[in-house]
Amino acid sequence: MKKTNTNLRNVSIVGSGNVATHLAIALHQAGCTIRQVLSRSYEHAQMLARRVDAAPVNQWQRLDEDADVYILAVSDDALYDLALDLRLPDALVVHTSGTTPISVLKPISRRHGVLWSPQTFVRDIAMDYQRLPLCIEGSTPQAAADLEGLASLISPHIYHLDHEQRRQAHLAAAMVSNFVNALNATAQEYMQAHELDFDMLRPLAEQTLRKWDYGNLWLQQTGPAARRDEHTLNAQRRLLADQPELLRLYDQMTDLIQQHS
Repeated sequence: MKKTNTNLRNVSIVGSGNVATHLAIALHQAGCTIRQVLSRSYEHAQMLARRVDAAPVNQWQRLDEDADVYILAVSDDALYDLALDLRLPDALVVHTSGTTPISVLKPISRRHGVLWSPQTFVRDIAMDYQRLPLCIEGSTPQAAADLEGLASLISPHIYHLDHEQRRQAHLAAAMVSNFVNALNATAQEYMQAHELDFDMLRPLAEQTLRKWDYGNLWLQQTGPAARRDEHTLNAQRRLLADQPELLRLYDQMTDLIQQHS
């Protein structure tokens, strides 16, 4: 078993968006030196660099080679672009994508990996990094061990996932976060349209989340669809008669629940 390395403390960040911002802050708070922040927008690079005492740059040619780790927190397309030009043969280079294979980094460095979290990041919303799940993959056992050492500075919740597992987790994360948020936003609009206080549903949402503690979530399903209460289901369908898209969504969700009830 390879030895976990916790001495990789000099980090440069490529990117200045939501993920880049939170990883830079988390590592800075954990005692790492953030050497440079690279962004195509010098203004954005400056904004993040100020928060983590780093030097801002806006051209990859100005990225120095003195860091131990380079975190490429950029879009998937940008990763492939960087692989054409960036060369850091002696550094640990990682990307943060849930869907892009680790091999995209092979031209950049022989030591490469992935540091991805199934979490929704918003630049200016604070997070408890100690609760952050971090999924890692390394090009070699030693690269994985080095990356685990770096990740452990942020959070104890570390998962070793290969590309296929990460893709599957990314899809499930979209269901848990993006889909649920879209449903909540739809409910918010519906309540507002009927001059109702959406905040009255907050305790319900919080109680629903607590069902995670009780195992199989299908066994915790409640409501008219689960109990096949056709009288209530038809009454609610009538309320949506003038909103065909929402009615179609209601029927799809009802069918999904009843398939498991």
